[in-house]
Amino acid sequence: MFGLGNKKISTESYKGVRDFYPDDQAIQNYIFGVMKGVAQSWGYLEYGASVLEPLGLYKSKSSEEIVKEQIYFFTDRGGREVALRPEMTPTVTRMIAAKIQELPSPIRWYSIPNLFRYEKPQRGRLREHWQLNIDLFGISSSLAELEVISMAFDIMKKFGADEKDFEIRINSRLLLDDLFKKIKIDEDKRQFVYRLIDKKEKLSEDDFRNSLATLIGEEKTEELLKNFYLGEGLLVTLKESEAAKNLNNIINTLRDRGISNVVFIPTLTRGFDYYTGAVFEVFDTNKENPRSLFGGGRYDDLIGSFTSQNVSAFGFGMGDVTIKDFLETHKIMPEIDSTTDLFICVVPETNIEEVYKIAQNLRENSVRVAVDISGKKLPDQLKSLDKRKIPFVMTVGEEEIKNQTFTVRNTKTREEKNGNLEEVIKLCVR
Repeated sequence: MFGLGNKKISTESYKGVRDFYPDDQAIQNYIFGVMKGVAQSWGYLEYGASVLEPLGLYKSKSSEEIVKEQIYFFTDRGGREVALRPEMTPTVTRMIAAKIQELPSPIRWYSIPNLFRYEKPQRGRLREHWQLNIDLFGISSSLAELEVISMAFDIMKKFGADEKDFEIRINSRLLLDDLFKKIKIDEDKRQFVYRLIDKKEKLSEDDFRNSLATLIGEEKTEELLKNFYLGEGLLVTLKESEAAKNLNNIINTLRDRGISNVVFIPTLTRGFDYYTGAVFEVFDTNKENPRSLFGGGRYDDLIGSFTSQNVSAFGFGMGDVTIKDFLETHKIMPEIDSTTDLFICVVPETNIEEVYKIAQNLRENSVRVAVDISGKKLPDQLKSLDKRKIPFVMTVGEEEIKNQTFTVRNTKTREEKNGNLEEVIKLCVR
């Protein structure tokens, strides 16, 4: 039915996406659980939206690379250009703009959508991934940066990361604007300079320098690079700038809060054209995985694309692929048990309906139970437990049904305990 003649269909998934077998799904659920737990602990509300959006939503506000090279899109039967969302910020902004008069400010929202980008699959980058999006709307002061970046730090700590395992790198597009004005880079070239700086790590030093020189000239290139080499000294050089004062305040306040791994990086821009102020990224410091894990920034002008009312916004996106790589690199991925608490092996020729009555009693008392109905011999039933990761097992036969006394074994420690159903429940409920 599913083949083409005698030719069988391949079992491989589409390139760049993943199948989630139960063990894989358990890991993803753990990652999502930590993300959701922290978001909700900070008072953020979950929202959702369709994976389909009009292509025009991204043409004016997403990065040029995403629009020209990475978006999956098609023309539907009504002649409309439709895209699979490559990012969530335009979607959440559209949603906020649609009901801006009804929503109490400030607005704290989060979601974990799946996103699609046509790019070369490699470590840390796939064509489909899931991403925690945290967004705070309605706060124009640096309190927004402080809250959201503190949340990002909190999430990393909840995953078990030590401060030395990652850096929080920060910069400001407003500060770069002040630097561009000081060097007298023409306004119509600044967006191109931003995009070039964003690609800096992908270019050799000579290619980066030559590309800058072609764009703004040799003299301005040398002056720009000289300022970049100053590092945190740039904040002193531009100390009269409001952007420098604001960024210094953010950095110092974060450090006062105990976030000592925040670092000023003058070449950090982030890739999206809609960023208007502070930007940040969390960077893995391990030599085996030296890369940006996630990031975000301020995008105060984006809602103005949909409505006459402008609303300040600051947020970030944290992908599940890079976080999984981080947890594995630092060996802090926990061992994840099955969501089933108890596996019941059934002695052959036992009345299966009586076994199901016992299982139902346990389920009604919050024990998650699986019953082996394979009809296999007991040794074969028990052998299957090696791959199931279920913490407890008990064998039920006519004798156990008659006496209502059961032996429960911990599959890890091999410790056994005897008791009635009430004692089984106490032992197995997690």
